[in-house]
Amino acid sequence: MSNEFDIVVVGSGIAGLSAGLKAERLGRSTLVLTGDTLGGQLLSIEKIDGYPGFADGAPGYDLCPIAQEQATAAGAEFAMANLLRLERDGAAWRVAAAQYTYTARSVILATGTRLRELGVPGEASLRGKGVSQCASCDAPLLRGQAVVVAGGGDSALQEALTLAEHCSDVTIVHHGATFSAQRAYRTSVEAQLKISARPDSEVTAILGEGVVRAARIQHVVSGATQELDCAAVFVFVGLQANTAFIDDKAILDDSGHIVTDAAMRTSRTGLLAAGTVRSGSVCRAAAAVGDGAAAAMAADRFLADGQWPLARQTH
Repeated sequence: MSNEFDIVVVGSGIAGLSAGLKAERLGRSTLVLTGDTLGGQLLSIEKIDGYPGFADGAPGYDLCPIAQEQATAAGAEFAMANLLRLERDGAAWRVAAAQYTYTARSVILATGTRLRELGVPGEASLRGKGVSQCASCDAPLLRGQAVVVAGGGDSALQEALTLAEHCSDVTIVHHGATFSAQRAYRTSVEAQLKISARPDSEVTAILGEGVVRAARIQHVVSGATQELDCAAVFVFVGLQANTAFIDDKAILDDSGHIVTDAAMRTSRTGLLAAGTVRSGSVCRAAAAVGDGAAAAMAADRFLADGQWPLARQTH
């Protein structure tokens, strides 16, 4: 494998794979750095609702392998390595991984996001012992038991519905007065008799020795606390951008996401971002596919004419 490419894509979620596929179809030599695992967060999602072409929802664990096959068939190369450093080197970018350093005139960052943690006592010590962020992985192991879900957005409600297929009781603890999830999930949760909600509340500690036995929750208005007996706590309280490797903090917004214009270009020549790592992303798989294709097309135009307009950035 050569260490020089027209475009290096960092990230193997659906945005990165879409970018790699489009870049190769445009005739650009392309490398995709996959990190340790191909597929990103979609691997843990049993069903992606609303994804075009899948009436019953797209299995997340199938979507990215299919996209990788397409990108590979188009000619994209893949390296299972994590990005360690990214720095400008004259007219090119140096992309340093564990064993090799690659150069490219353009880089597309599609490093995605990771699920936030609660940051409460017991969460770290009981991770994998009842603290989880993957309902499809762990729900079958909790058949007939009570569980708690922390969060009120799309992911929390979708995972609660998955858990209700196996568990005896699912309690959703969420900070707001109402769920922030889209209506389709709210309606499904309200119709599921196994699911109950604790609004205006938060998990303040996860209790247990060796395994989870309860979650301590607190009402955010009254301050009253209560322990809920449960066999597991599933944490879905938002996303955090995977941008710790970026030294140039000027290209990040206040939440750590990468600021781009509508063409996915950052303010740094030849550097683009796509998918949920991008500021303003709607955090939908279908949108990430579009981001990846748009970033590849913008990179292709730059490689063709060398122009990098200082377009207005979006936040």
